[in-house]
Amino acid sequence: MPANGTAASARHEPTALLEKLGVHLDPELLVLALTHRSFAHEAGGIPTNERLEFLGDTVLGLVVTEALYRRHPDLPEGELAKMRAATVSQRSLAAVARSLGLGSYVLLGKGEMRTRGYEKDSILSDTVEALIGATYLSHGLEVARELVHRLVDETLDAAAGLGAGLDWKTSLQEAAAERGLGAPVYHVDAEGPEHARLFHAQVTAGPVLGMGTGTAKKHAEQEAAEQAYLALQDVPLETPDAGA
Repeated sequence: MPANGTAASARHEPTALLEKLGVHLDPELLVLALTHRSFAHEAGGIPTNERLEFLGDTVLGLVVTEALYRRHPDLPEGELAKMRAATVSQRSLAAVARSLGLGSYVLLGKGEMRTRGYEKDSILSDTVEALIGATYLSHGLEVARELVHRLVDETLDAAAGLGAGLDWKTSLQEAAAERGLGAPVYHVDAEGPEHARLFHAQVTAGPVLGMGTGTAKKHAEQEAAEQAYLALQDVPLETPDAGA
């Protein structure tokens, strides 16, 4: 491991992670999957895990979509899409990463280490996707499929009972429509340097206001939508005019 991969990343050897994942990866490919762009930049522009993340995101989406299609033959496309979104969301994947102790393996630059990047949902979720991509490259779809199921099956099972929480933005939009209100309006601001961006979202839906914060815009918006959706439950549904 490079000398500057210290602190959280150096507490555990990357090979120990493979035992938790239940797969074998070439050491160089494993290190690549764990290399965040902040570390790559400080190391002179070495490759990052972003291409593997791109690949892993596609594999994850395919496996989850197929699983939902087969497990819920009677559900419409819209409900399946909500369940998929909940399963592959940044928050859900970050929870998977934390269960693996993944933050202790990610290679981060000094700036990200100072801002505790190994705890950020965005970095953790991206690294999970990179590891899935690396597994697909090394072993093909079937082994990658098995890994995805080991990682997200618990979330998949829970998604069936989440209701509105599957996708707060869509649920808020539907709730606003049921009450004869206009479409929710979002305003998002960001603060901090690029490597430590924090987003603040605000949504109005008729008489209610929701606010949220997150390390990704969509995360902040979902949190704001959740708050607004819950507040909107106190607003009565629109009823047709008696003479209509």
